[in-house]
Amino acid sequence: MLNPKNLANGQEQHEAFKSSVTRKTAVQYDYRHTDGELFSCVKPTLGACKQAKDNWIKRRESVAWKLN
Repeated sequence: MLNPKNLANGQEQHEAFKSSVTRKTAVQYDYRHTDGELFSCVKPTLGACKQAKDNWIKRRESVAWKLN
């Protein structure tokens, strides 16, 4: 089982599992941003998780840019 408390800034971890609800394989994904904020999601594939993380980072950067 993944524990995001163990993630250092800039690190990611992931684990595939079979859902007892949908009976399909899914991936739990955690990423701790370089500023310490945690991103976590569950998607059907690791690629989908990384795309969601990339979109999250882009949204954060967009908001930060507008605030400056």
